[in-house]
Order: sequence, then C-alpha cells, then structure tokens
Amino acid sequence: MAPYRIFALKYAGPLVGPAMMLMWMRDLDRTAERAYYIWCIRGGGHDTGGTADMSRTVVVDAGISPQKAAERDLAGYVSPVEMLSRLDVDASAVRHVVLTHLHWDHVNGARLFPRATFYVQEREYRFWRDHPLAGRPPLRHVSDPQTYRFLGSLEGSSRLVLHDGDAELMPGIRCLLSPGHTLGLQTVAVETERGTAVVGSDCAHVFGNYREDWPSSVIMNMLDWLETYDRIRSVASSPDLLFPGHDPVMTSGYPTVAEDVTRLA
Repeated sequence: MAPYRIFALKYAGPLVGPAMMLMWMRDLDRTAERAYYIWCIRGGGHDTGGTADMSRTVVVDAGISPQKAAERDLAGYVSPVEMLSRLDVDASAVRHVVLTHLHWDHVNGARLFPRATFYVQEREYRFWRDHPLAGRPPLRHVSDPQTYRFLGSLEGSSRLVLHDGDAELMPGIRCLLSPGHTLGLQTVAVETERGTAVVGSDCAHVFGNYREDWPSSVIMNMLDWLETYDRIRSVASSPDLLFPGHDPVMTSGYPTVAEDVTRLA
C-alpha cells in the first residue's frame, strides 16, 4: 500500500487573542495568534495538478460555512470548498469526512460536503445532541445546534457512521478515541512515508501543548487529556508527527503546495 500524504488547509486567520486560550492557566498577560484549519489526507498521485482519487481521499473536519464566518466575523476566511479546490479536490465529490469533534469551527461546514459520509464518535454525537448540560452557557458558546440537527437527519443512513472507540477507516488510516478536549474527540492516525502521523485536531491547539505536556484552556477532562497524550505519543512514529489544531506554524513552517495549503507529511 502506498503511503498517504497529509495537507493542512488554513481556512481562516491568523487571529490574535489571549495566549491563555492556547496554554491552560498560563500567559495571562500575553496575546498569541491562532489559525483555523481543515486537513486533507490523500493516497497516491501527485500533490496537485491532478484529480484526487476519492476512494483514498479523506477530509478531516469540515470547517465552517460562509454564513457562519460572517456571523462570527472570522478574519481571513476562505470557504473550505475553495481551499480544497486548491488541491484539485472537489468538495461535492468527497466521500469521507472525519469529524474529530463537534465544536462549531470543526463541524459547521458539514453541509458543504453533499455526498460525504461523516465519521464521528458516538459519545461525542450523543453528548452534543442529547445531553442537557450541552445547552449550558460555557458549552453553548462552542456548540452548533443547527449542524447537530443536520447530522441527526442522517442518522440511520450510510452517511453517518458512529464510532464506538477506535476504528479503521481504511487500510492505513485509523480513527482513535482521544478524549480530553471534548468527551469524544477522535484523532486520525495516518501511515505516511515518514511513519505514522497523528492529525490531532484540538487534542492540542498548538505544538507547544505537545512539547510541554500542557493542555489548552478549552478542556473538558484533564485526566482523559493526560491519558490521551500518552497514548497518541505511543502511536506517532516521532513527536514531530503529532499535528495540532490551530497553530499558525502549520501554514508557514511546511512546504507550500498552494496558497495557504501546506504538506505536513
């Protein structure tokens, strides 16, 4: 089996905000930049310049719609549809979208993928759709009830797959239950030419979370977080193959293949 390649696609930012958001209970008097991404995993073929093989193309997270970007006044926004087109990937033809977790900035763009099957952890899905605490103010701030209703309309069809723990998506790509940031976040382990990489989404917001063994301030369970870090470190072939969710370095520190699109591995 040929190895996969992982691309980071920046759909918004950089935004400047409190550094404490990125490092729990630290840097209270500082600011820091963050960016917003989706990721594309591709098997075979070339980086750009050819039609993607949809059977071996996986989009990780859905970003947000133009309507939500306007509502949130999200600086530097470019639709995930446009970002994927820079990799010659047609969002309307994408068949596999992994939703790492159901915060608004990772799930709102689900309707941009009209043919996709969505893969999400069942405990994540059930919490945000059904749990009474999900409507309390701190959680409502990061939620997206309208998109949860859309996913609910797919329940029972082939377009929504609910994982109960770890699951193989296809040979060379695994979804790993990785709670902490949310109750049912899943990371994505990918076999690349450099070894096993982990697309961690918001398991870490920036690389410093992994390096310093320190979470961001947006976390639901510290003990789960610590166990998750131990686990995904054991899965990744090297520490530099653990990729976070919002670090601007993913735009500037890796080979550029198109505007705001970089190859991570």
